Amino acid sequence: MNEFLQRLKQRKLVQWGVAYVAAAFAFLQGVDIVAQQFGWPQGVRRGITMAMVVGFFVMLVLAWYHGERGAQKVSGTELLILALLLSLGGGFLWRFAGASREPATMSAAATASAGSLAQAVAIPEKSIAVLPFENLSSDKENAFFTDGVQDEILTDLAKVADLKVISRTSVMQFRDAAARNLRKIGEELGVAHVLEGSVQRARGKVRVNAQLIDARTDAHLWAQTYDRDLADVFAIQSEIAQTIAGQLQARLSPNEQKAIEQPPTTDLQAHDLYLRARALDDLFNDPNGREYLLQAAQLLDQAVQRDPNFLLAYCLLCEVHTDLYFGGFDHTPARLDLARVALEKAERIRPEAGEVHMAKGNFAYHGHRDYDGARAEFDLARRTLPNSSRLAMISAALDRRQGRWDDAFKNFQRAVELDPRDSTVLEETGFTYSRMRLFAGGRPYLERAAAANPNDVFVRLVLWSLPYFERGDTVSLRAQLDELLRTNPQDAPRIAAYYVEIALAERNRAAAEQALQLVPAEGSVDTTLNALWPREWYVGLVAKSFGDASGAEKAFAAARAHALRTTQEQPDYPPGWLILGLLDAGLGHKSDAIAEGRRARELLPISKDALDGPIYVTDLAMIYAWVGEKDLALEELQLSASIPCGVQYGFLKLSPTWDSLRSDPRFKKIVASLAPKGNPTESK
Repeated sequence: MNEFLQRLKQRKLVQWGVAYVAAAFAFLQGVDIVAQQFGWPQGVRRGITMAMVVGFFVMLVLAWYHGERGAQKVSGTELLILALLLSLGGGFLWRFAGASREPATMSAAATASAGSLAQAVAIPEKSIAVLPFENLSSDKENAFFTDGVQDEILTDLAKVADLKVISRTSVMQFRDAAARNLRKIGEELGVAHVLEGSVQRARGKVRVNAQLIDARTDAHLWAQTYDRDLADVFAIQSEIAQTIAGQLQARLSPNEQKAIEQPPTTDLQAHDLYLRARALDDLFNDPNGREYLLQAAQLLDQAVQRDPNFLLAYCLLCEVHTDLYFGGFDHTPARLDLARVALEKAERIRPEAGEVHMAKGNFAYHGHRDYDGARAEFDLARRTLPNSSRLAMISAALDRRQGRWDDAFKNFQRAVELDPRDSTVLEETGFTYSRMRLFAGGRPYLERAAAANPNDVFVRLVLWSLPYFERGDTVSLRAQLDELLRTNPQDAPRIAAYYVEIALAERNRAAAEQALQLVPAEGSVDTTLNALWPREWYVGLVAKSFGDASGAEKAFAAARAHALRTTQEQPDYPPGWLILGLLDAGLGHKSDAIAEGRRARELLPISKDALDGPIYVTDLAMIYAWVGEKDLALEELQLSASIPCGVQYGFLKLSPTWDSLRSDPRFKKIVASLAPKGNPTESK
């Protein structure tokens, strides 16, 4: 060993190693500055870092061979050490390269960690939550104005890549300034600092007070009061954001500096209209979602009339029209064209803006299902919107459409990190796990979502349904539904479809008839497929399940007219063809039903949508089963049971939909393949 150490000294490997590390560190610092300046993607930075790591081991090998050249031959021990160094370099190369690969399916590691929420990580020093500002104005109508001041500061800070900034939805849950426990808030949101403030507006003047606090110690780090003319409010917001970035020692690139200094609009009333429209857009999944979106579009039209250069208003207007189209409220070319026009106007104003790239990506994704085009736009948007939880969320949604499950969960986790109390983010994460039959992984997210927003009926329905889909347990779901109906009867229309489903699973005709009384006259919205199922569909389904052939025929025929009109008006709308196919199957129109079911599946195959595509496989199996094509039904069911997001165990085991197949050994085998592990009751 002494001889080996002496030869290390002769070859000056330690000196070479220290010199290389110092030079590499300085080089990577310079790369980081240049990368931020020009918005280089993370893949380029990772590649350079990988090259420097591998270069270290190459340098050691070269130094070994050339140090004290010719003094001694290389011994066998030294060759072994050289091989070890090269293998270490190869290990680093494999690790970095593997991190950048894009797996097509969810890895075993991701599956194993599905039940964990955010991993225990140190809270970044450069992290902040901008809490709601207090409205000190005598006119309480200024609440939107106050929210706008806080929101613009948050938005400006969120553009700084060197900061972690919590998104709007999570911070807005801490409105009550008197009840705030800043240390607890910092822990819940995962930040080291919080910004508080107040706004007072009167007689053309505005006073904004802001203070930066260390959430770990409650120490006040900075405070300032601004008294200005009302027209200067956007300048105040920009100044506060830049000051906070400086206090947190965050690096601002020239582009970030310019973005912070750019006001959203010069018209305060236009900005107020925009804020009101955005609040309505957030209610997209509400039963009255269509009306809210239409109201939002009207407000945004007024905003851009006041300020034709209001970029954010055009971007949101494009999103609202696209939501109306993708959500099935108005799946027509005319609606999509309104979204396109708004997007084009936004592009003309500032085509390089991250908000424009995100709007373009959303339009490509929800308007045309152009996943690759959407992904390219989201990558561009991420350069200037590094703290956007919504961007992480929609990227995750895009990933799951393409079956890129590992990427989807990474993006969902990023969204949770940036918006840890947003029930929608938590809900979509948990919903994705449960759709993939990873029930243990989804439950914690759904529980957190329900706690974050106790009034969100949908997330509670998904959470309560887990035992039914996982184990075929109807008792707990019925108990929860009964309690919800007792305490919140106004939510009856939203839980009606679940009541029908559980009554059929229990073969309880009286309960099914009662459940039908809860279904609204216009039908029930399926939030998974973004489709409205006519009330008569449920009436016919109940009648068919309990052998009332004439009642089923009458109801299905009444619903068919509505479904047929939908396919005529929206010929490329998959749910329309699916509903029509199921209705024709119930009416005994065999050839029409099969053609319509296949048309729905062709419009949205698994290759085009790994999340919803399997639903069309399952429902095509239902059509085949209803028209007597048993072999084709079992073939589709086998496929559905073998892929992520396919048919669930409880539904297959209990629903009378599949009664015509139950005696077939192939059906029993499919059911058994989905049974919970260790379930001794299923036939093998």
